Amino acid sequence: MEYFNAFWVGGLICALCQILLDRTKMLPGRIMVTLVCTGAVLSFLGLYDPFAEYAGAGASVPLLGFGHLLFQGVKDAVKESGFLGLFQGGLKAGAVGTSAALIFAYLASWIFQPKMKK
Repeated sequence: MEYFNAFWVGGLICALCQILLDRTKMLPGRIMVTLVCTGAVLSFLGLYDPFAEYAGAGASVPLLGFGHLLFQGVKDAVKESGFLGLFQGGLKAGAVGTSAALIFAYLASWIFQPKMKK
């Protein structure tokens, strides 16, 4: 049942994003920012953890999970460092995932030799 819930929740999130792309004039970057901000707001309201418990990877893999990660990092850093935590918390929390994405993308570019579109 965990796989089914992850599949339908993740699919619903992706379908809603596709509807926003098709039916509005929102650009992909704005939709991605909306997802990150929605994840942070859900985390702030205390709704993200029960949602992620139910949906599993369907909630954490889309950008909602990144927004949650950033919010939790800032919240923890503010408790630890005070005002400076606002600036360092998100960077510390997101550094590993962002670094891994950059490293793996670089390695993939070596393997597959991408070409520019004409």
